[in-house]
Amino acid sequence: MEAIRHRVGIRAPIDEVHDALATNAGVSRWWTNDVRGDERAGDGAFEVWFGAAAPSATLRRDATAAPGQVRWRCTQGPDSWLDTTVTFDLRPHDGETVVVFTHDGWREPVEFMHHCSTSWAYYLISLKRALEGGAATPWPGNERISTWG
Repeated sequence: MEAIRHRVGIRAPIDEVHDALATNAGVSRWWTNDVRGDERAGDGAFEVWFGAAAPSATLRRDATAAPGQVRWRCTQGPDSWLDTTVTFDLRPHDGETVVVFTHDGWREPVEFMHHCSTSWAYYLISLKRALEGGAATPWPGNERISTWG
């Protein structure tokens, strides 16, 4: 199995970083402004939309994630994303919250994986900006990496 990996330090309390990753409102601040799902439903499912007639992906938050960790599992979306896991490990270090990001479970390193690696890095910088008081760039205000988005 293949994985995308990134690390970013954010000058914000760990609980604020956690909320930006674990709630629909938080995710909409840095990834896409169109996040849907009933957080009260208890199944942890949410959809991310990027302007298409259907959700780009359905993810399920893992309630059994370790403390200091947010984990999503892709249940619907691009074929190469199905059954992959997105994990954000959080820890304090030198006045920052360090986010160690892993998008794991890719069956092979297809070209779309390379595109997603670049996009994830871009959106992690958007997360950093959102939490440090700068201008975050969630979709549709993001810099397009290619015609894929």
